[in-house]
Amino acid sequence: MPACRAAVLFLLLLSQALVTVQSEEEEEEAIQEQDLQEEDQQVIETWNTKAKACTCDCESARIPAVIPPVPPTSLPPPPPSQSHLLNCMPECPYHRPLGFESGSVTSDQISCSSQDQYTGWYSSWIPNKARLNNQGFGCAWLSKFNDQYQWIQIDLKEVSVVSGILTQGRCDADEWITKYSIQYRTLETLNWIYYKDQTGNNRVFYGNSDRSSTVQNLLRPPIVARYIRLLPLGWHTRIAMRMELLMCMNKCS
Repeated sequence: MPACRAAVLFLLLLSQALVTVQSEEEEEEAIQEQDLQEEDQQVIETWNTKAKACTCDCESARIPAVIPPVPPTSLPPPPPSQSHLLNCMPECPYHRPLGFESGSVTSDQISCSSQDQYTGWYSSWIPNKARLNNQGFGCAWLSKFNDQYQWIQIDLKEVSVVSGILTQGRCDADEWITKYSIQYRTLETLNWIYYKDQTGNNRVFYGNSDRSSTVQNLLRPPIVARYIRLLPLGWHTRIAMRMELLMCMNKCS
């Protein structure tokens, strides 16, 4: 009998110990859950404090092309920042062509690599011919050399919001670019900046697969700059291109 009583007493003590341990574990879990809830609330409050509302007012992204004069006694203003991808720049809801096809983009606005070597036959394929839907002999820009050091450049004359690019191949031959990258800058004295993808790498845009189809690549977010460069990375037969730039319009629905 004494042995039975001892066994019963031992079981009672053991059950009480287990209940105590379980209660402590439940209490600890409750404390941890409360801490996590408090951390989540802090994150939400921080996000709500720092978040910015996006608008589709692309015109607000424009940077004055003319810097106002300053008194001689004051220091000159610093050059405009190169961080022209806005903190909260949306995809532009409306676009308009810059004017390659219409002719409003003048020949002095378009240049290319090795342009001083465009003589003889090549003088008919200068960068000014890189106009969307251009036809006839000399209907496109042909690069004098076929390597990844070539480029075609557009001077917008003022800082503007560029929202897309249209490309075609050469109208009378199976020659076109298959992929390209984009650089931009605001002042001629500043370094070129590559347009990046979401991972921070240079964005590769895919181009054409025939001579006549138009391929559109929208810029999300748009570029705010004065100078735009398109750099061919791949091509069929040779570097040949007709193009148009799309400009972001200040119009919200």
